[in-house]
Amino acid sequence: MTYLFIADLHLSPDHPRLVRGFLDLLNAYKDKHTQLYILGDWFNAWIGDDYTAPWLDEIVEHLKQFTKAGNQVYFLVGNRDFALGKDFLNQFSGQLLPDVKLLNIAGKKIRIEHGDELCTDDVSYQRFRKIIRNPWLVGFLRKMPLSFRARLAQGFRKKSHEAQQFKSYEVMDVNQNAVKAVLKDVDLLIHGHTHRANIHNMDGKKRIVLGDWKEDTAQILEISNDPKQEIQLRTWHY
Repeated sequence: MTYLFIADLHLSPDHPRLVRGFLDLLNAYKDKHTQLYILGDWFNAWIGDDYTAPWLDEIVEHLKQFTKAGNQVYFLVGNRDFALGKDFLNQFSGQLLPDVKLLNIAGKKIRIEHGDELCTDDVSYQRFRKIIRNPWLVGFLRKMPLSFRARLAQGFRKKSHEAQQFKSYEVMDVNQNAVKAVLKDVDLLIHGHTHRANIHNMDGKKRIVLGDWKEDTAQILEISNDPKQEIQLRTWHY
């Protein structure tokens, strides 16, 4: 069994090379009995499971072939695609995970999440997150026309980009006390969101940050059932 963890792909029709990189990854791991975990921001924006487009149809078709080969796809939402739901995942037998999921692999207790909840110093973002992730609001938005949701998503991305221009890297990074709190009951924490791929050691435990996908490479994590395996990030070229 191969456990593969990726995050922050930010797929969109504007960046076909990223899409191709993801499809190539599916093909490379299709025959490896893989459990694929996508830890949020799979797509640069998600306006609803009723959205369709040729570039997305190609992704779904490859995912169908991936799961038909005996592999599994698990997804937990990020700040860009929190509206992605079961209707989309059901097309290829994907499974929607809660915001935080605990796994046990090779005797290690592992916590996976997108990572934005750990950025507690970014008070304005946490306030916005609480509002936009309200289930009532998400349900209301899903009933709005696709064109309205597309304009809304574009507005959110613009405001987010503008806000980041005035924030320090320290504010937008994880809070160390928040990390210590979640590591207390697990051996390993895996997350994305910050786009700072690295493996951090903390009090004998590890925090692994998955990298965002660049134009030709990404930092991904592969874990096996072998307890002696040294855990390292891998560079995926496409």
